[in-house]
Amino acid sequence: MRILGVDCGMEHTGYGLIDSDGRSHRMIAAGAIHTSPRDSLHTRLLAIACGLREIIAAHTPDSAAVEEVFYAQNVKTALKLSHARGVVLMTIAEAGLALGEYSPLEIKTSVVGYGRAEKQQVKMMVHSLLSLEVAIESEDACDAVAVAICHATHVHSRVRMGVAR
Repeated sequence: MRILGVDCGMEHTGYGLIDSDGRSHRMIAAGAIHTSPRDSLHTRLLAIACGLREIIAAHTPDSAAVEEVFYAQNVKTALKLSHARGVVLMTIAEAGLALGEYSPLEIKTSVVGYGRAEKQQVKMMVHSLLSLEVAIESEDACDAVAVAICHATHVHSRVRMGVAR
């Protein structure tokens, strides 16, 4: 199964594509869609949607996964993140992809085995699980790959237990 993981953000929206059977994973692509804070909100949202459409067209994933909304202390930041996340969800739905949404705790538990893991621990495990020789440079891309790995693990578990979703 080819999975697109997305780490939503207004300035940097990370993406990661993996092929997975639920137990072993292979990296296909990872990177980030960048927008400029100098551009208007609607222009930045359009750039995220267009970038994600290009990635989906180029790699034809079977499903997608994103991190659920978390609570930010800064309301303005949370609102901008929600705009970006809405565009990502719309673009995924537009492509007809099945969607998985996971909390930061679920993602860290799936990848590291500990829900309160630090970013560096997640990065180290992503590289280990994918047997990567070269580091994923973008933190946003690495987080997106972690989301994809979490989705692969959850789908595999549901299939093994005979639970459809």
